[in-house]
Amino acid sequence: MRILVAEDDHALAEVIAEGLRDQGMPVDLAHDGLIAAAQLDVTAYDVVLLDRDLPGLHGDVLCQMITERADRPMVLMLTAASAPGDRVSGLVLGADDYLGKPFHFPELILRIRALARRRPDARPRTLRAAGIELDPVRRTAVRDGRQLTLSVKEFAVLEALLRACPGFLSAEALLERVWDENADPFTNTVTVTVGRLRRKLGEPPIIATTPGIGYRIV
Repeated sequence: MRILVAEDDHALAEVIAEGLRDQGMPVDLAHDGLIAAAQLDVTAYDVVLLDRDLPGLHGDVLCQMITERADRPMVLMLTAASAPGDRVSGLVLGADDYLGKPFHFPELILRIRALARRRPDARPRTLRAAGIELDPVRRTAVRDGRQLTLSVKEFAVLEALLRACPGFLSAEALLERVWDENADPFTNTVTVTVGRLRRKLGEPPIIATTPGIGYRIV
């Protein structure tokens, strides 16, 4: 699940991004509406956290632009204007949910996950393949009845591979889905993380690698 945080308050945006990354979500930041619009053109996001009072391009205009996209992300408006009338007008613009500032971070996490599940192409909550059962909401992963203890990135890689199953994901695709725009594309971080994940999954191996193509669950 990749998130775009469009928020002009730099300090708040960094706090939100850090908290979401701790939950295993790759996050990109935009402090200006025009920058956010440009990022939406090059990256597929699942959820956009949208501040209503953005400079450059107002959040209301950006929200309407998002709703016109064919494969649009879900939109959660974040704003200090939290009166009932403000919430109604935000939803009329096409926002899928609305959360007033200040907010409790656990509630924000729950709302993001709920929005991701509501996407038209969302899959069932529990992902199953090759003896693995993974629940992204409860953050649990089991293989053949054995509880797996995974790091945030290992969990996210396994989730991405299960969502793509039986197809392949290249290292570049994993880097985009699990990390974020700040990740160095020339590092071996994907290889290292997949290697650790393989060891924790145990035998028989279920992550296959095809050179030049990528990884998949078999």
